[in-house]
Amino acid sequence: MKIGSFDHKELFCRSFLESYREYEPEHLPWPDLDDVALARLKGIPFWEKALDIEREAGTMVASYASIVQDPLIQEAIALQGQEESRHARLIQTLIHRYGIEISPRPPVELPPNIEPAFTNFGFEECLDSFFAFGLFEVAHESGFFPEQLFAIFDPILDEEARHIVFFVNWFTYIQIERGQGFLPMRGGKTLWHYGKALSNLIVAFGDSDPSSTGFTAKGANTFADDLTLEKFLRVCIQANHHRMSKYDSRLLKPRLMPRLAGAALRVVQLLPQRRSPDVGSQRRMLQVGEPFQQ
Repeated sequence: MKIGSFDHKELFCRSFLESYREYEPEHLPWPDLDDVALARLKGIPFWEKALDIEREAGTMVASYASIVQDPLIQEAIALQGQEESRHARLIQTLIHRYGIEISPRPPVELPPNIEPAFTNFGFEECLDSFFAFGLFEVAHESGFFPEQLFAIFDPILDEEARHIVFFVNWFTYIQIERGQGFLPMRGGKTLWHYGKALSNLIVAFGDSDPSSTGFTAKGANTFADDLTLEKFLRVCIQANHHRMSKYDSRLLKPRLMPRLAGAALRVVQLLPQRRSPDVGSQRRMLQVGEPFQQ
């Protein structure tokens, strides 16, 4: 199958549409939590950011879908908008169900240029989902929450994986359709977008956090006090491979973060005489380093 062809479009759109899962957040089997588990849940630092991201994404993606001309792509993007809004409802349901205190959230405002906003969001989601996959496994391995909560959120992460696989195929297809399919040109645009998203991610590791990107990686130490950078990178790589292996091998997959994480892991493993820094130390390392670009 040729990337950028009609068959490619049919594959990445139909795969997305046909893998849709129906559920209502309010009707999920939310478990009762004991005092320890409830305190842990309330102590997670990123519920406000997670809610804001999903609320904004649902509105923005739905708005972009309304101006897409291709009927099949329009249907797929509209479905993604519904799923992003459903993720917001899921987080809101969790917040209400367990009495998590958050400040009133501001109204969602649409960006003036909707397609660039959709594109930027897609690249940021590729980066942040990579950490989310690993974070979920770290929390699961540590037994941080009852198994019933992990059973609820595991399919949600599969939805995030669906979104980023759809996105990287959509982005490449659109570039080729618009006559920008020459690999160096397409690669240059991809690098620019990834660089912008990664720059936001690095900023998110600082004490001031103006960016929503990277909130999952920043919260990693919440789930394991002895979590090292080496272990976190290894778990992220393995979890990403597990999520991505579920998709048709003919589809493109996000590759930047697995490659960066693999390179970083090899560097850490070459320093056996030094204690591997924990994820908190990683924040300081990222602040003084320059953003890598694929």
